[in-house]
Parts: sequence; C-alpha cells; structure tokens
Amino acid sequence: MENKEPENNQLNIELTEEMAEGTYSNLAIITHSNSEFVLDFIRVMPGVPKAKVKSRIVLTPDHAKRLMFALNDNIRKFEEHNGDIQINEQAPPYPMNFGGSMGQA
Repeated sequence: MENKEPENNQLNIELTEEMAEGTYSNLAIITHSNSEFVLDFIRVMPGVPKAKVKSRIVLTPDHAKRLMFALNDNIRKFEEHNGDIQINEQAPPYPMNFGGSMGQA
C-alpha cells in the first residue's frame, strides 16, 4: 500500500467581495529603483485635469519580470481568440477626452 502525503505546495488565496469588484484604471505609470518596481494605476476622467492614483503595487524585479511574462502569455491567448489588439500610436499616452468632444455646462 502506497502512503501519500498531502501536497503542501498549494496556496489558498482569499478574494473579498470588495476586492473582487476591482478598480478601473485607464493609465498606468511604472517606475523602478535598483530593488523594486512600482506600478501606479490611475483613473483619468474626461475634462478633469487632476487624476488620483487608485492603486499602487510594489514588486521585486523578479516578480515584475514574471508579471511581464504572464501578461505576454495572456495577451497572446486573447489575440488568438479575439484578433489583434489595435493601439493608436498617434494618440496621447493617456485619454484626455475619451475620443469624444468636451461637454459644456
């Protein structure tokens, strides 16, 4: 009879209801030092000249690289199923008016 030990390499991840809702971001700024990468996720609203950082994630360099590989893999899979993601190279790096006209009050 074979004696099996329980697998201890599983990680139980908890996702609260509040966190499961997510936070919308349409701009990310990435900075780094010699020991960490900082990803700031921002929500830019049309006609509002000020935007707040909604979330900041600090990563070690090896985790930043793992994230890059995971994003590349997921983008590849997405594009295989949905077609290429088109990026407008002439657009500003962040959305100022979401492509529409500015409203007036």
